Amino acid sequence: MFCPVRLVDSPMYPTGFFRMDFSQGSLFGYIEDLEGLTIIERPVRRSLKTPEEIERLTVDEELNDIERAVFLLSSGQDIQGTSVVANLPVLIRQSPTDTLRRVVPKVREVLHVAGVEMQLTAAYSFLTILQEESVSIHSYCHSFLQIILQNLDHRDTGVSNAWLDTLLAVIEVSPKETIRHEILNPLVSKAQLSQTLQSRLASCRILGKLASKFEAHIIKRDILPLVKSLCQDVEYEVRSCMCRQLEFIAQGVGAELTKTMVLPELVELARDEGSSVRLAAFETLVNLLLVFDHEDRSQIVLPLVKSFCEKSFKADESVLTSLSLQLGKLCHGLQGIFTQEQHIWFLEFYKKLCRLGLHQENGHSDNQIQNLELEKKYLSVRKNCAYNFPAMAIFVGSKNFHIDLYATFFCLCHDPDVPVRYTMAVGFCEVSKLLGASVYIIHKELVALLQDDSLEVLDALLDHIPETLELMTSGGENSALENKLLIVPDLIPALTSAEQRVANSLKWRSHEKLLQKYSCLPHIISSDQIYYRFLHRMFIIILTNNVLPVQKAAARTLCIFLRYNRKQEQRHEIIQKLIEQLGQGKSYWNRQRFLDTCEYILEFFSKSFFCKYFFLSVLELTSDPVANVRMKVCHMLPKLKSTLKLPADKHLLQQLEMCVRRLLCQEKDKDVLAVVKKTVLELDRMELSMDAFQKRFYEKDLLDQEKEREEHLLVEMEQIEREKQQSESRSSNEKSFDKKRRDSKTGLGLPKNLPAVISGSSSSTPTVVSREGKKSKLMRSQSFSSNVIHSKQSTIERCSKSNSMLSVGKNMLLPYVDDSIKSRTSHAGGSVTFTNTTISAPRNSASSIEQKSNGSKDSQSRKLSLKSRKSKA
Repeated sequence: MFCPVRLVDSPMYPTGFFRMDFSQGSLFGYIEDLEGLTIIERPVRRSLKTPEEIERLTVDEELNDIERAVFLLSSGQDIQGTSVVANLPVLIRQSPTDTLRRVVPKVREVLHVAGVEMQLTAAYSFLTILQEESVSIHSYCHSFLQIILQNLDHRDTGVSNAWLDTLLAVIEVSPKETIRHEILNPLVSKAQLSQTLQSRLASCRILGKLASKFEAHIIKRDILPLVKSLCQDVEYEVRSCMCRQLEFIAQGVGAELTKTMVLPELVELARDEGSSVRLAAFETLVNLLLVFDHEDRSQIVLPLVKSFCEKSFKADESVLTSLSLQLGKLCHGLQGIFTQEQHIWFLEFYKKLCRLGLHQENGHSDNQIQNLELEKKYLSVRKNCAYNFPAMAIFVGSKNFHIDLYATFFCLCHDPDVPVRYTMAVGFCEVSKLLGASVYIIHKELVALLQDDSLEVLDALLDHIPETLELMTSGGENSALENKLLIVPDLIPALTSAEQRVANSLKWRSHEKLLQKYSCLPHIISSDQIYYRFLHRMFIIILTNNVLPVQKAAARTLCIFLRYNRKQEQRHEIIQKLIEQLGQGKSYWNRQRFLDTCEYILEFFSKSFFCKYFFLSVLELTSDPVANVRMKVCHMLPKLKSTLKLPADKHLLQQLEMCVRRLLCQEKDKDVLAVVKKTVLELDRMELSMDAFQKRFYEKDLLDQEKEREEHLLVEMEQIEREKQQSESRSSNEKSFDKKRRDSKTGLGLPKNLPAVISGSSSSTPTVVSREGKKSKLMRSQSFSSNVIHSKQSTIERCSKSNSMLSVGKNMLLPYVDDSIKSRTSHAGGSVTFTNTTISAPRNSASSIEQKSNGSKDSQSRKLSLKSRKSKA
């Protein structure tokens, strides 16, 4: 019997292996497949060790760890010795005394002739032992410090730097006396000109670390002479390295000695012939700006750095990248010292760097611009300029931003290279905060970055998109409504197109992140805009997307949209679609997503809301034909029981108990049955809360009652808006009727500014009461805080305060209350006290409130209308 054989090259089948393939639908397959088969012969790997070598590598199994380590270091091969050195931290933890007494001396002997690999391993192991604090610092210095110092001058640069890093870490924690005798005194000879370049470079870094360990007079006496000598070294690498350590020297000696001894050295190094030395001096001067006094900064530092910037831009392009990175810090540090002319000069210099490489700049020809290395350098310069843009925004101020920096901001946001736009997207929120009242200026750039072709740019912008959108829509000189009218028409298409582009890509993590960030939209745009532009898209993602985290993110965001939807008709439609398309869907995958959505409902909504709309739909899934769905429902049963309150939900409790009994009696899947039995034990231990407060449920009840109050406010807000529309229509009809009546009379008509309440009449009382009632409800609606999205983070403190008083903030209810309604209630008090009657409200309180308020307010409005007509007549 034959079947086609294919050569498989995959992670499951390594190259060169065969497997049988029956994919052709026939046991015999096709002859053509065999004809094209090529046999690839690969050499079989055999052991390269001879019996003598194997015997030499064999170690007696009866030896303990310490004896084995000593044996391998004494007579083993290099690879075995390296293994012992790598295992040294473990030996120190297990047997510190024996290891320090027997193993470490052997390591010291072996390192004299060891190769690079063992040297690097030893440096890392010594550093690990120090960081783990396996032994005291005194024992460490006694056992390891001399080994470190002996290998510091290794001929291999990598090994030498590894030992130097270990030594610097030892200096950080060692006592002063040990440092003075073991490190500082020998350092005098190692820093001499006669020593190797590598030794002098190491001395520079050691001196910088020592400056933080001693007092100023010791540094002046013992360290500064060596510093001056190394600053005047014949090799530019040494001068540059020592120049970068002057920052730490200055911090050690203080401001006075820095002015007299460190600053002159920096000034001299800033005029050095080597470009790397000048760059090191420039960066050190920038880092020490806060140490220098006003006089030194204005008379010495400022002219020096300005001259450096001029020369670098014209003749020394090699330092432009580092210079552009430090420019924002420089301008911020010298703020208040610049004259108007100097301020303009540094601003124009920054603008030139932002345009570098985009067109012919600095006298370069087109052939030079096309050079690949030069393009990379210019890209780095513009990227650094984008990084420094927030600092430059502070430099010019928000009032001058539009004139001085907006064109540069526009240029960087539309830069042809992705890294520049990515950096601008990272700092966009910071710029928005700095602009304050002028934030609306950059809303077009926000839209452009949302529509950027690169998903990396969009992903960077999403990190702080909730804060950015809130600043855009609520901040500025204009009112929130005016800002929204300016920004939202462009913003909504940009947000929807951004989601479409991420959805069409393969970057599901970016898609998940975007959907999570879109949960802020109820605080940015109206519920109608969310309903028509975003909410149905969430449904489509849940139903069609194949990535579980993306589906869960869409379900969570949809629940938040539902939470803040203002129209009862729309809310009922969303709930019905959730139950029909997910809970009763044909795909078991959709039914599982319905259960995930119900968990979010439990998180964001009150228990009464869940019991009213979703409780029975979840229980129905205990009879689902798919075992995985039933198992998921069983895991949720304790959460379902926790939503019930007796005696109001007694019938739901009976339904729950009946479903559990049916599962225990009829369930055939062993995994589901095991979960059911475990869940039954947990349900038996649970206690149900009552309608009245109980101490053991106090915190949870407070949080739930706050959610329930806010849901009632949604109903009341809808009533108020409906009444407002009706009153406006009636008032318009009355005005037209009054106008016709005045036109028909020859007498003098009533003045236009006649107050609505007629003084001296008893009929004015219902009008005032009605208005005050509407104001009270409006103020209560404004207390609907945006913090409910993260209600789990706010625990008892916020809940206990909201039990008696709900605060009214500036931007607490932007998506819910129209500005026209706000203007009618702006003169009202800042807080409204609620009675505790809503705490024990029954499940159907929302509908009863709605009916009562509709009846009372309609009757009042009819009385007002009739009385006003009588008074006018």
